[in-house]
Amino acid sequence: MNLLRDELRLLLRQRLTVIALALLALLTAAALAAGMAEVARQRAAIAAIPAAQAEDIGAVADDVDRTGDAGSAAYYSFHPTWDEPAPLAFAALGMRDVSPYILRVRALGLEAQIHDGDIFNPEAALPGRFDFAFVLVFLAPLFVIALFHDMVSGEREAGRQRMLDTLANGGRRLWRRRTALRLGSLWIALCGPFVIASVIEGVSTVVILTVSAVVLGYLLFWVGLAALIGRWRWSSVTNAATLAAAWLILVLIVPTLANVAINTAIPVDQGSEIALAQREAVNQAWDIPREDTMRRFYANYPEWADSAPLGTAFHYKWYLAFHQNGDDSVAPRVRAYRQGLEARDAAGRMLGWLLPSVGVQALLMRLADTDLTAQLAYQDRVRAFHRRLRWFYYGYLFRDRPFTRTDFDRAPCFAPSCR
Repeated sequence: MNLLRDELRLLLRQRLTVIALALLALLTAAALAAGMAEVARQRAAIAAIPAAQAEDIGAVADDVDRTGDAGSAAYYSFHPTWDEPAPLAFAALGMRDVSPYILRVRALGLEAQIHDGDIFNPEAALPGRFDFAFVLVFLAPLFVIALFHDMVSGEREAGRQRMLDTLANGGRRLWRRRTALRLGSLWIALCGPFVIASVIEGVSTVVILTVSAVVLGYLLFWVGLAALIGRWRWSSVTNAATLAAAWLILVLIVPTLANVAINTAIPVDQGSEIALAQREAVNQAWDIPREDTMRRFYANYPEWADSAPLGTAFHYKWYLAFHQNGDDSVAPRVRAYRQGLEARDAAGRMLGWLLPSVGVQALLMRLADTDLTAQLAYQDRVRAFHRRLRWFYYGYLFRDRPFTRTDFDRAPCFAPSCR
């Protein structure tokens, strides 16, 4: 214990080391604060939904109450959906930085509403928002390099290594103590602010311990790499240059090239192309005989086939029917699009077994519920809600029931308490 205390004193006398540790702790705190501010902004936006929704529905209800037209209620009413951030989202914002977390949908065709914004694939660990994951994956290795590139070579160049090796507690035990002390200092600089932020955000103890273990494992990889290069007895400058080159290759170049290779090997259409195809199908329906549209709709949804025949006047049940036909027409493309994204995601996770930078970022995003899996799960919840929404309005349109102001309160809502 006394030896560790003495080593700590020696470490703290090294001004550059202290500055490096303080800077890492400051960057970590800044990244955590930025992530918490972004998550707080998203939560505030979600919390404001009920008031805005009540105002919007009130305006629509004033008009519909005069006509009793369920079609107008379905057409003009937007219904909010949202993806509440997980407690750990502040540490790895992931897909929440590039994909919508609030989506207002109508009972019309859903695929165009979902795919107006595309889904990106950050799984190959490309630089993203400045958050805790960014500091850990991209910046922490540089601090490992700064503290470990000359740990042994510096003593050798100063002519002290032989003397240190001959001491009673020198040799390998000395280098293990120094390694453990520097590694522990880096780990505390990263995990100290993280634990404080996690407690504030209500992250569970299991998740905090898991992330802390991930941080330790990632630091150990870079410390091990520095120790391996140090065994080659190069100069401190050469060690630093070699480790910097390794960081450039393992953290930036290879993940970027791998991302390009994955996207090339697994081609995926843009989500905007699905939205365009759905809209084209809807627009073409105006030129198709209405009987053909309804026949196709009833073939897929026979529960509504006993509805009264269409007259010569415009009817919203025909309008909503060809919107749903438009969704059904792009369903194969939607499945292919999703399978392509999942295949890219799986390839990115496999790459993580080879590249620690990729694996750590993907793991943090999974723990934070901000990865592609979480985004697709949100889309599934939106689709399930949209089906309930359509069925609600179909009950009025296909049965020719009048729609009143009180019926707005019976409409499905997305909140878990409404299910």
